[in-house]
Amino acid sequence: MFGAERTRTLLGPVDPARNTAVAPPRISARDLIDRAGTTEYVVRHRHARPTRRLVLAAGALAVVAGTAGVIHRFDAATPNTSDIADPPGVEPGVVLVPVAYQLNSDASAARPHLRALAGKLIDAAYDNQSGRYTYHHTKVWGDPVMTSADGRYHVAFADETKVWQAADGTGNQITTQLEPQFPDQESRDYWQRELKGGPAVSTTPAPVSVPLPPLDRAPLPSDRAQLSELLKARYGAGAASKEVSTVYGRYIVPRQTRAEILRVLADVPGFLWRGQVTDRAGRMGVAVTFDDREHDAQSLLIFDPNTGELLAHERLTLSPVRISAYQVILDAGWTDRLG
Repeated sequence: MFGAERTRTLLGPVDPARNTAVAPPRISARDLIDRAGTTEYVVRHRHARPTRRLVLAAGALAVVAGTAGVIHRFDAATPNTSDIADPPGVEPGVVLVPVAYQLNSDASAARPHLRALAGKLIDAAYDNQSGRYTYHHTKVWGDPVMTSADGRYHVAFADETKVWQAADGTGNQITTQLEPQFPDQESRDYWQRELKGGPAVSTTPAPVSVPLPPLDRAPLPSDRAQLSELLKARYGAGAASKEVSTVYGRYIVPRQTRAEILRVLADVPGFLWRGQVTDRAGRMGVAVTFDDREHDAQSLLIFDPNTGELLAHERLTLSPVRISAYQVILDAGWTDRLG
């Protein structure tokens, strides 16, 4: 889901697309090389029905069903928190307890719901802001995921990123590597041995601040046809899901453009409407999904039900070991201060 940007970081000056506007990498090339050097990457795909799912939520978050690690239909109001905290009495770094949840099997086509949402959007906080820099605060879980050579043990990396970026691409990026996640105690024990000298299993490294060089960033189009091209809508719902996540992670999207994005998605076959859900930050949203059976994966997009902003994007493998690459956009806006 997010590996292309990290690959471009590794290529550096030999990247043939280095002058193309891309989101800045969340970690350094050195860090990624250290991770990859500890063992082999193994990609495993197995066929499974997409109705029963496990989410790789942080162990401390997955203790209680119904918390930020779970996607479920709303029966009561959910606190609108902007960040994630460990439940009281739970020590950080405990073994991940995967959370199971069920999506409705009778989901309907998303088209009428997305079009209805597009027609009633209100201003986001940043619609009334101005500033020299765009600001994005995101958290990503499951990027990358490493699997042992025998396919038995898994570790999912996570990080938190804050980016300030001017129109010419210059700015600053602060990245904090978060604690890795494990689906079971055996995986935790295995990777604690294998990652010696690499990222600590139970500690959070200090944030890394990186100045951003000039970058030729194309402006965000507002025209429906241009947005459809940007979102690669002609390639289907899987590609569009990824590109929507990229757009919201790179630009500050005005209300009219948010509405056009929803209308573009409404015209892409394959999206199913899932109704009200919560994201990993505990925020209420409305979701659409796309089952990519060719690649045994499912994409999920969560939008703010009032402003239409993208809150979260998940890419879930549909194998017996459910591994989720999950991004939440915790904040976005304009500012004159460079962090």
